Amino acid sequence: MNRTRNFWNDFKAFAFSDSLLKVAVAFVLATAFTVLIKAFVDSFIMPLIAAIVGDTSFEDLVFTVNGSTFTYGSFLSALITFILVAFVLFLVVKSVIRVMGEKAETTSCPACTEDVSIVATRCPHCTSELTPTA
Repeated sequence: MNRTRNFWNDFKAFAFSDSLLKVAVAFVLATAFTVLIKAFVDSFIMPLIAAIVGDTSFEDLVFTVNGSTFTYGSFLSALITFILVAFVLFLVVKSVIRVMGEKAETTSCPACTEDVSIVATRCPHCTSELTPTA
């Protein structure tokens, strides 16, 4: 009985930890952001590209090889969506780092010059003793 209670307490501590809740919120926001970018690409970018290419519907771009149809228009739409999402997220991360300041999570070991955590008391590479900097 005590073992089950410890297991349940460990699970509750894990499931309701701040970091896990932050990750869950970030995941939900990223999913909503992706839907928004996809709608923008489908509504504005793809019709613009289709007008330049001369086709009225970019999604209908296909080619056929030995009776198999390849819908490269759908793939190009997904690729452009991915590139735009990645670019906007890159800009957001760069802005957040600029505002908050870049925080070093690692430092160099003075003995072996390998990267170690700023809270480490011993280097995992050469085992020399360290003074935590955090």
